Amino acid sequence: YFKVVHPADAIIQVEDYRFAVSQMAQTSLRSIIGKSELDDLLSNREKLNQGLELMIDSPAVEWGVTVDRVEIKDVSLPETMKRSMARQAEATRDRRARVINADAELEASKKLSE
Repeated sequence: YFKVVHPADAIIQVEDYRFAVSQMAQTSLRSIIGKSELDDLLSNREKLNQGLELMIDSPAVEWGVTVDRVEIKDVSLPETMKRSMARQAEATRDRRARVINADAELEASKKLSE
C-alpha cells in the first residue's frame, strides 16, 4: 500500500509511478525470498514485511511516493525450489535426531558406568 505525497515528483521524477512501485516491489520480493529460508518465510513474515517495506520505500521517496504498508500474503515457489527446501529441512531434522540420540547414548553409558 502506498500513497503519493508529492504529486509533482510523482509525475516528473518517474515515467509511471504505479508501474515503478510495482516493479520495485516485485524485485525486492524476489530478493527477500531468495535470501530467506522457507521457515523464515512462514514464521517471520512481520520481519520480512518490514525489510521489504524499507527496500521499496527508499527509491519511492524520490518519486514523491511513500509506502504505507507491505504484506506478504502468498508465496508460490517453483517445484524445484520446494524440493530443495524440503531436502534441506529433512537434513536439518536428521541432524537434530542424531544429536539427540548421541546425547541419550552418552547419558545411558554414564549411568551404566556408575
